[in-house]
Amino acid sequence: MTNNPKNCPFCSFTDRVIKDNASAYTILSNPRKVPGHFLVIPKRHTEKPWELTAKEIQDVFKLIFFIEKSIIGKLGSGCDIRQNYRPFIEQDDVKMNHVHFHVIPRNKNDYIYSVSEKFEVDLFAELDDLEHQEVAKLLDTKEASKE
Repeated sequence: MTNNPKNCPFCSFTDRVIKDNASAYTILSNPRKVPGHFLVIPKRHTEKPWELTAKEIQDVFKLIFFIEKSIIGKLGSGCDIRQNYRPFIEQDDVKMNHVHFHVIPRNKNDYIYSVSEKFEVDLFAELDDLEHQEVAKLLDTKEASKE
């Protein structure tokens, strides 16, 4: 792996790699949420997803799509793809300061649903026009370039 910070476990994996390409590799997550929970990890150490190159993004998604096609119908009838950017949480055994993508097999009413997602309905709120306008402004490139 390249640019190997001493405190980054993802920069030193070699024996657990299941498949790789020029810019990324995949391993089974440990700890995992469900059997077949994969991680797709860029080989170059970066903490911010927007710092990935176009080639790295392409290689990451080639592996994600390969895993999805391989596990659908075998480990799950669907799949969640997740990337978290949470610099406000310290690195530990679960949270790594190295961009990575979770590929998680899913089924209706599976373990993840039973312990957490069945409660999510209470988290959702209706989007009102003011919130839509204010948040959409954050993506306005004309406004953002003034900052």
